[in-house]
Amino acid sequence: MREKTERRQAILEAALHLFTEQGFEKVSMRNIADAIEYSPATIYLYFKDKNELLLDLQTQGFGQLAQELKVLEAIEHPAEQLRAVGEQLLGFAFRHPELFELMFIMNGPMVAAQACAGANAWPGGGSAFAQVVSIVQRGIDTGVFRPQKADSAALMIWANVHGLAALHLRQRLVVMPEERREAAMHEALNLFHELIRRAL
Repeated sequence: MREKTERRQAILEAALHLFTEQGFEKVSMRNIADAIEYSPATIYLYFKDKNELLLDLQTQGFGQLAQELKVLEAIEHPAEQLRAVGEQLLGFAFRHPELFELMFIMNGPMVAAQACAGANAWPGGGSAFAQVVSIVQRGIDTGVFRPQKADSAALMIWANVHGLAALHLRQRLVVMPEERREAAMHEALNLFHELIRRAL
């Protein structure tokens, strides 16, 4: 059992390395097998297809993000905690662009997720979103935010952060001078949080 787990992890690590070097579209299951000197048939013993492998990598990415967000639980004020979560998510996109794209932009892993049985087909994304909802709900419960639907407010915040990250990752910030882009993203995020702090 341990050997099987280690072999599965070796496949995932080789895949992520290749994806980072060559891009997701250019890497095949055969490429991954060649990189670790396995036969393609061996890879398919562990993963039904490339999308399933991507989903496993995505799940690991959410685990890594959860660890990074854990330190923010100590922030008591809900509005400040939301701001910190937004900054951390944006920073995660800068530090791990391939993982962020896999987690929040690519369709492949979601095809595999939707093929899973059960209501909780996307546990990684669901857990990350639930954390934002929880912070908003705590703000409502403590009177920091006005009474409203916490999931709708959380979705607005979630969409803003991921929109900024997606513009960056998909090279859509070329409308701004290169030296201004990263600073402008943080400024835009701060401005957004000032606005929601007044609106919520």
